[in-house]
Amino acid sequence: MIEKARLWPGSLAGPGSRDTLDVALVIPLQGPAGIFGPSCECCAQLAAEEVNAESGVLGKELRLVLVDGGAPPEQVATEIDALICAGMIDAVAGWHISAVREVVAPRIGGRVPYVYTALYEGGERSPGVFLTGETPNRQLRPTLEWFAGELGIRRWTIVGDDYVWPRSSARAARRYLAELGGVVCDEIYVPLGTEDFDETLRRVAVSGCEAVLMLLIGNDAVAFNRSFSGAGLDRDHIRFSSLIEENVLLATGPENTRGLMTSAGYFEDLPTASGLDFAAAYGRRFGPQAPVLNSLGESCYEGVRMLTELLRRAGAFDVERIQAMAEGLEYESPRGTVQVRNRHLNQRVFLAAADGLQWDVLQQLS
Repeated sequence: MIEKARLWPGSLAGPGSRDTLDVALVIPLQGPAGIFGPSCECCAQLAAEEVNAESGVLGKELRLVLVDGGAPPEQVATEIDALICAGMIDAVAGWHISAVREVVAPRIGGRVPYVYTALYEGGERSPGVFLTGETPNRQLRPTLEWFAGELGIRRWTIVGDDYVWPRSSARAARRYLAELGGVVCDEIYVPLGTEDFDETLRRVAVSGCEAVLMLLIGNDAVAFNRSFSGAGLDRDHIRFSSLIEENVLLATGPENTRGLMTSAGYFEDLPTASGLDFAAAYGRRFGPQAPVLNSLGESCYEGVRMLTELLRRAGAFDVERIQAMAEGLEYESPRGTVQVRNRHLNQRVFLAAADGLQWDVLQQLS
C-alpha cells in the first residue's frame, strides 16, 4: 500500500521498531518532472507488493509513504527530516531531480538508508546513500563514442535546464568530446518550467552543430521537442537525451520525434527475458489503462528491490552495517543481473531511437 506522508502526534518509534518497514517514496507530483510521477508510483507499488508476497523484509511488511519530490528542495528535505525525527519512516527511496537529492541527502545524514533511483551526474558519496541510476561514464560517454564512430557526429550544441544535473553532465560531455576530437558549438541553459524556446532554437540553428544534447526535464523536453520540429530543425539535426522516456514521447507526439534518441538501462520494449517478464507483470497488475511503463518508473521498482536486497543481506536496519555489507551484492532485476559497486548499481545500458511513440532498442552500449 502507499500512504500520503503524514505525522502521527506523539509517535516516537525508532526505525525498525514497528511492525512495518515504512519507506518514504519521493517522486515528483508537480512541476516539469510531474509527468513521470504516476509511472514511478505504480512501479514502486508493484515492487512493494512482490516483496510482501515474499514475506516482506526481515519479518516486516513493506509500506510506502508518498512524498512529493516535485516540491521545492528545502520543503522536501524538511518533510523527510520530520518523518525521520518522528520515527515514521525507516528508509527513503525514489526518483527526483538532483537539486532535491543535494538537499535531502545531508538532511538525512545517514540516519536511514536512502536509495536514489534517478540517472544522475555521478559523484554522490554521502553516508547511507545508494544509487540505482545511470551515470555519464556508462551512459553518456559510450553514446557520444557511438555517434562519432557510427555516424561521424562530433559537433554538438547542449541545451539544458539550469541546475546541477545538466551543468555537470555538460562538463562530462565536453571532456568526452575532447577525447573524441569533437566540439561543443554552443551551450544553452534555461530555467525549469521554460515553455518558449524560440531564442534557444535560433542559437541552435546558427551554432553549426550536427546534433543537440538535450538535458531537459519532463515537460520542458516536450515543449522543446515540439518547437524543434516545428522550426524544421529535425530535418538536419539529431537530438539525443539521456533523460527522455515514453511519457515524454507520448506528450511530444509522433510527428515531432524524428531523429530523437536516448540511452538507458531499461526500456518497455527491451528484448530481454527479464525486461519482458517485468512488462508482463506490470500489465497484469495495472491493466491497459496503467501509466506508461518506462525507465524512470522502473527505476523506482529497482529502488525498492535494491533496498530490500540490502536489508536482507545486512540482516539489520543499521545504516553502517548495510553500507559495510553492500559491496558486491548481486541480484536479478528487470535490468538483468545487476551488482552493487561503490554503492552504485553496475548495469547494462542500451541505445534506442524513437519510432513514433515507441523506442526501437538498437544495441547495448555498456
